[in-house]
Order: sequence, then structure tokens, then C-alpha cells
Amino acid sequence: MCFVGLKDASRAIESLLIAVNINPALPASWSMLNGLYRMTGDADNAATAAAHVDTLKQLPPDVVSATSLFSDGDLGLSEEMIRAYLLRHGDHPEAMRLLAKIGMARDVLDDAEILLEAVMVLAPDYRAARHDYAQVLVQRHKHMLAREQVRQLLALDPGNPDYRSLAATIAVGLGEHADAIELYRGMRADMPGNPDVHLWLAHALKTVGRVPEAIESYRASATARPDFGDAYWSLANLKTYRFADTEIERMRAEEAATTTGLIDRYHLCFALGKALEDRGELAESWLYYERGNALKRSESRYRPEIIETNTAKQIEVCTPAFFAKRTGWGDPRPDPIFILGLPRSGSTLLEQILASHSQVEGTQELADVQRIVLELQGRDGDLENPRYPAVLADMTDESFMKLGEAYLADTQVYRTGKPFFIDKMPNNFRHIGLIHLMLPNAKIIDARREPMACCFSNLKQLFAQGQEFTYSVEDIARYYRTYLALMRHWDEALPGRILRVHHEDVVDDLDGSVRRILDYCGLAFEPACLDFHKTERSVRTPSSEQVRQPIFRDGLDQWQKYEPWLAPLRDALGDAAERYRD
Repeated sequence: MCFVGLKDASRAIESLLIAVNINPALPASWSMLNGLYRMTGDADNAATAAAHVDTLKQLPPDVVSATSLFSDGDLGLSEEMIRAYLLRHGDHPEAMRLLAKIGMARDVLDDAEILLEAVMVLAPDYRAARHDYAQVLVQRHKHMLAREQVRQLLALDPGNPDYRSLAATIAVGLGEHADAIELYRGMRADMPGNPDVHLWLAHALKTVGRVPEAIESYRASATARPDFGDAYWSLANLKTYRFADTEIERMRAEEAATTTGLIDRYHLCFALGKALEDRGELAESWLYYERGNALKRSESRYRPEIIETNTAKQIEVCTPAFFAKRTGWGDPRPDPIFILGLPRSGSTLLEQILASHSQVEGTQELADVQRIVLELQGRDGDLENPRYPAVLADMTDESFMKLGEAYLADTQVYRTGKPFFIDKMPNNFRHIGLIHLMLPNAKIIDARREPMACCFSNLKQLFAQGQEFTYSVEDIARYYRTYLALMRHWDEALPGRILRVHHEDVVDDLDGSVRRILDYCGLAFEPACLDFHKTERSVRTPSSEQVRQPIFRDGLDQWQKYEPWLAPLRDALGDAAERYRD
């Protein structure tokens, strides 16, 4: 409005566009845009703004107000208003869509899915709702169902960049990386200046081992947006890339700029930490790692006591007697091999070794167990006395059989016919009791690494999502101690059920470790498991390039270079440095 008063139409339009992108439920802003576009002779954009005005006029005022509150981040008041409206007036597609979006923002994805599925029945031509529905299905790892929704959208608007990027995301989720690469290349041809497209393409190329092409695309992403922290961090996260002097100076300048946003800033910090570590400039490297962790932790809602409460409840519920009464429950098929533990503990190496066997399918970090846990937990918000894992005691053999059957059915999409497959979600160590009850013959491998090395490696790593416990010395140390306590309990409650594999032992004695792992899994020895680095497959974790090389000892004691700054970590770990070998 100030720019309108100054008769500066272009800057007024620029400011109003920022406003409506933050909050699309602003009728006055759309009206002003309509007038400004008409005044400047931009008929097409004027028509678009006018259409938004008409859309908002047709919606009930309560729905517009609730949408505005949601856009401004006031989820509580928005939900209260829209629920009250639905109670008074019954089903309304836009109101239901808004309630689903609130559910998505709060990670209540099952409710969001149900709401959007109902919207599709009420308004099958509502493209925005169908797009939301497809996104929820992707977040719930229901990729085949999501693909059908996106196919319908693309049939109506084949050039829509949101639909095309979601189609590529689904292809990645299904392991169809060649298809994803082609989709991203098509988008790049149409949007050569879009930094996100270059980044997404690079991720897909990296996953299938086409690293030189990935580097070229990451660099193009950074060129398209010089403060794009994720592009620089993705280069650093290759672990093998070395930054030039000019790139480091550019990163320093962008990180220090007051206009750089929080997300880009902490990505740049982690990238600089790795770049300077590779140069041996350890003091400044640690400063950037520390700053990156602090910035990332500042936006996190992670509460370590929730994990510790869950651990105490697991130990309380899942006793030896509890399991003895339920012997033989669940689906007896032996197909899954679970590799679990902490991130950065050598689990990707174990996965690559096993995936090199002719009888074993390497998949990815599957979220299916986590999804089952969320369904068992429900919407119970009592963090002091959560519904899960206590609910396990009330479940029947038939219930666990159905969960096992559902898990195997849902993960079938990642398989190609081999008798065994790997689920490498590290956080599954918290749910070994559930895994045992629904899949009693599944193999479970605990990938363990010396605590200082493991925790330090996590403090250097910026994860794409989740693993919120890794962004402070206190949090990662508490999590490691909790992990040790829970794994000791599983050993006592399910003796002999879990194979523990220490990363240091694999590095020191690859042949002996491989034979021990294969023997536990009931698999005949195959030399390809020793030559794991020659196995061509997609790897989506931060260790993707490391497992494409022969095994090396260099990474075992990297933390010792930073020992002058790691006394707080050692103190926080306490006796874990001795107990981890128990």
C-alpha cells in the first residue's frame, strides 16, 4: 500500500505477490493486484487475480478466515473455526480440504487421507484437493495409490510443474530412478533456471551412482540461486567432493549475508564444516558444524524425554514372560531382514554386503513399521502414558498376523522376486518387540558403532528429514545411552534373536564378519558379498558413495582429530564408551 501511495506499481505488485504466496486467502490483496495489473496493461495476470477474488467471494466467510489463520501459522484457531463450521453446515469440500491440510501440518496423516478421500467423492474435479490427496499418499508411502491420482492430474494438465515433480517423487519412492531422471530432465528443459529441478535431478543421479553428472547438476542449482544452501550441502554430502577456493569463499559470503534464510544458512554451515574439514582447517570447521547444529536445533520440536518415556514403557510391557506367552504369533514368513541401530553406524555397509547376495533384495529405509506404530498410537496425545506400546498387551494373535501380512503386502512394491529383502530404517530398534510379534521369523541385525565415532559422525550430518536428536551434543548422547539401554533389554527379553555387528569388526575382519552375517541369515556364502563395492544398485543414504568403494579404516577414528572440542560429548556419553561392547 505504501508503494501504491508512491505510485510505484511494479514494487507494489512484487510485495502483494509475496503476501498472497504466504497467505492466499487475502481478498483485498488480490483485488489490488487485479487493479494494478489492469493499470499496467497485464491482462492475463489481471484475469488470474480476478479469478482468485471470485473464488474467495464464493467461499463462506468462516472458511476464508480459517484459511487465512492457517496460512499465518495459527493452526489451533484455524482448526477450531473450521471444525465448528463443518459441525454447523455439514460436508464442504474446501472446509474439509483445509482440515486435511491442518492434519498434514500436524503430521496426522491418516485423518488427512480420510478427509481428502471424502473430498474426492464430493468433488472429483477439484484438482487442488486431488494434488493434496496425492501428497498425503506419498507421505504415507502409498506410492502406487498416489501414482493413480497424479496420472489423473497429468491427463488434465500435462505441463503442470507441481504434478510433474510429484510424479518424479513417486518414481523415486518406488525405486524407479531411471523414470525419475527422465521426468526431471524434461522439467529442466522447460525450466532451465529453476534451482530445485537441478537439485532433484542431481539427487536422482547420485542415487544410481552417476556422480559426475550429479555434481554438474548440483553446481547448476547453486548457480541458479547462489544462496541455495542445499545445493552446496548436497555436494559436501557426496563425501568425495572437494570444494575449490572460490566455492568456499562464495559459501562464506552467502552464510554471512543478512538476507540468507535460516534453512539455507544451516545447510551452508554444514557444507563449510565438511569443506574445511577436508582441508585440515579443523578449528573453523568445528565452528561451522557447531553453528549449523545450533541453527537446526533452534527450529526443532524434538523432546528427548518422549523417546525416554517410550523406552521405559517398552521395557515395562515387553518382558520375557510377555513374549513367552505369545510364542509363534504373527506371520511366519522369513522374508524381511531388518538392519537397525543409530544412523551413521555402518548400516549402509551391511545393507550393501547383503544386497550383493543373489537371494537378497536391497530396498531402502522403509517407513512401514513407523506407519504401523503411528496407527497403533492413534491420536492419543498423552506423552506421559502413551497408548503405544501398552496397546501391544491387548492385541491378539490374529491382530499381529494381520499386521505382518499388511507389512509384507505393502513392501512388495519394492521387491523383484528375490526371497529376502532388507528394511534398513535405523529407528526400528525402538520397535523390535512389535517386529518380533508380527514377523517372528524375520532377521534383525543391530549395526553398532563406537559411541564417540558414531555420535560425532551424526553431529556432522545434516539429514534430509527426521533424526532430530542429532543436532546437539546433549541430545545425541542421551539418545545413544537410551539405545544401549533398550538394546540390552531386547537381548534379555528375546535372547539370541538379534545379531549384533560392530562396525569396527567389519572393517578389521571383512571376511569373518560377512560369513557370520550370512550364517545368521541362513544364506550360503557368495564372494560377491566381499566385493560389495562392485554391486550396482541405488543407494539413498549419506553413505552412498562410501559403499561404492572398497572398505577402508580411515573413517574409524576421524573424531579423534576433533578431540580438543569433544570433551562435552565424552562427558555426556558417560560410561557408554565402555558399555557399548557389553
